[in-house]
Amino acid sequence: MANPFVHVELNSTNITAAKSFYGALFGWTLQDMPMAPGQVYTMIGVGEGTGGGMQTHPVPGAGSTWLAYVGVDDIHAATDKARQLGAKVMREPMEVMGSGWLSIIVDPTGATLGLWQASR
Repeated sequence: MANPFVHVELNSTNITAAKSFYGALFGWTLQDMPMAPGQVYTMIGVGEGTGGGMQTHPVPGAGSTWLAYVGVDDIHAATDKARQLGAKVMREPMEVMGSGWLSIIVDPTGATLGLWQASR
């Protein structure tokens, strides 16, 4: 499956919207795992490689956050698709010193995520 990343956690202010957005954008498999009473941690399966997880942000008043880049085959197509799904594009695709291309999006819940296409 395309679009893998090393385990990275999303702490979201709107976990329902985040699941809908990322499921539609990348086709990831999302599996809710019960935690403490009233808490759910959603595992993110990406196929081969290490996935990650997401949860409702545990810090009251804090914004949604990601700390990772997701690999894509076509930075322009992925950036455009994210925009169509409601993302704000903070940085349009740009080349990074001949090693690849990146763009930065903010999803509909306010979480920032980088998209990365390695040079071939």
